[in-house]
Amino acid sequence: MKKTILITGSTDGIGKLTATKLAAQGHEVHLHGRNQNKLNAVIAEIKSATGNDNLNGFVADFSDFESVKQMAHQVNKELPKLDVLINNVGIYHSSESYNRNGLEMRFVVNYFAQVLFTTEVLPVLKKANQARVVNLSSAAQSSISFDALTGEESIGISDAYAQSKLALTIWSFYMAQKEPNLTIVPVNPGSLLNTKMVKEAFGNSWSSADKGADILIALGVSDEFADVSGKYFDNDRGSFGLAHPDAYDKAIVDELIVLTNKIVG
Repeated sequence: MKKTILITGSTDGIGKLTATKLAAQGHEVHLHGRNQNKLNAVIAEIKSATGNDNLNGFVADFSDFESVKQMAHQVNKELPKLDVLINNVGIYHSSESYNRNGLEMRFVVNYFAQVLFTTEVLPVLKKANQARVVNLSSAAQSSISFDALTGEESIGISDAYAQSKLALTIWSFYMAQKEPNLTIVPVNPGSLLNTKMVKEAFGNSWSSADKGADILIALGVSDEFADVSGKYFDNDRGSFGLAHPDAYDKAIVDELIVLTNKIVG
């Protein structure tokens, strides 16, 4: 069955590759990027490569909460339903350390903006039958400094990245319980995949980007993963497993959710 699918951060890397493969399967695919011209070029490229004209795009800067809200409003207005949301957008290096709200940029893009966007498009997700939300976590997960999360403490890039990924994983578990009619899965798509972000951050890679794209597609549309909400998939192991221990600590979870709701409203 053909699905309506939206992939954030899909003009590069595994997001673009995932969009291309899903388009080749005949799905209705909606891409997202920060730059309208680049987004248009990628959509045209995928249409040409796959012969699928049922592609569209949305523009938003995920470091800007108002831009995220505007995109969500557009999605709710233009799509009759959304079967699959793949929250792929993410950053490691950034030209700016903080956004205009004074929040650390990796926390903003990799966590807060994704929470905000997913929450805002819940109406159109709920119009689908058991819609799926696939959130990109990472093998890099580390205990969250709540002072860093709220912009009151400065931490290093790698620490902020790892903490943002744990935060998204924790929130995924929380939402899976809160929204039982959705399938919500956090996934480590694979360590050091051959993508632009990995090359910029680490200079080398271990695995093909196809490894990451293929698991995102499977979690998004395969019948095999129809009943896996609230589980963590580790693609380095190729199976479901345990996330960072903090993800199962009720006090940490509760504090994260309270602060997150306060920040994203």
